[in-house]
Amino acid sequence: MPTTQIRSELIVDALQVACRAPSLHNTQPWRWVLTDHTVELFADPSRHAPSADSSGRQAVISCGAALHHFRVAMAAAGWHTTVRRFPDPEDPLHLATVEFSPSPSASEDQRRLADAIMARRTDRLPLSEPPDVENLLSRLTADHHDDAVSFHLVAEELRSALAEASYLTDTARLFDSGYHNELYWWTEQLSSDDGIPPSALISAPESDRVDVGRTFPVSTQPERRSEIGEDRSRILVISTVDDSPESVLRCGEALSSALLEATIAGYATCTLTHITELPSGREVVAALIDGEAIPQALIRVGMAPALEGAPPPTPRRHIREVIEIRRE
Repeated sequence: MPTTQIRSELIVDALQVACRAPSLHNTQPWRWVLTDHTVELFADPSRHAPSADSSGRQAVISCGAALHHFRVAMAAAGWHTTVRRFPDPEDPLHLATVEFSPSPSASEDQRRLADAIMARRTDRLPLSEPPDVENLLSRLTADHHDDAVSFHLVAEELRSALAEASYLTDTARLFDSGYHNELYWWTEQLSSDDGIPPSALISAPESDRVDVGRTFPVSTQPERRSEIGEDRSRILVISTVDDSPESVLRCGEALSSALLEATIAGYATCTLTHITELPSGREVVAALIDGEAIPQALIRVGMAPALEGAPPPTPRRHIREVIEIRRE
């Protein structure tokens, strides 16, 4: 057990950065506990979106992304982190224990990853084709030696089959009032610290040009990026060997890594989980990547116009709402 106690202020600053992680409908389903020598990560069931995420997998993926964000922030601050996943067999909500040891220095790569956390945005608009995206896949595959997680690019000639699966997913939920009520709750509530703000949604004409994407309530703002036409992003699939809680948590960590590396490379990204929320959708995606792994999350990777201003960051809950300090 490490004996070095890190200043609470440094931990809280890193957790604020960690909470920039993406989550289903921006639910932010995490809770952090700071003890004398560890930081504990818990899933927060009160932030669950049960209609879209009946199994709870997406909440765990979201927490995994926040866990990786936290480790990146601590590495940039000069601290090495060691993670014990699911440390308490009696508490499935206790996702991780993070311990610390001093690091000699932060590398340039570690600093770039931390900077990417604040630069990353979810971009639901049509995107141009990304150059050299295979290099991103190669880097992710090389950097991740965890056999639980794998990365695949959907071949361009199979894009239409994926678009059909996306359409059929929407069709299957057409009369699911619980799902639609939940969707409206997280996109039309008046809260300023969670949910998806109108600025992050797209209009009906914009949605018609994105063939693989969740259908949200449409915005009424003028059509943007008409010069791009049809979406030409590539689809990156993150899969796991099984559906165990630890594999799903590691998937979230891999999702964070992929989003940050894509941001550093200059790509725009949009995480997609609507297809993998349904068993039929997961079967289609698994067949398209020709593997035995289980698809968990997809990422649209593309290029936004170079001269276009960055969209505003989506809101986040105040750190006081998600952290508890138990230091003696």
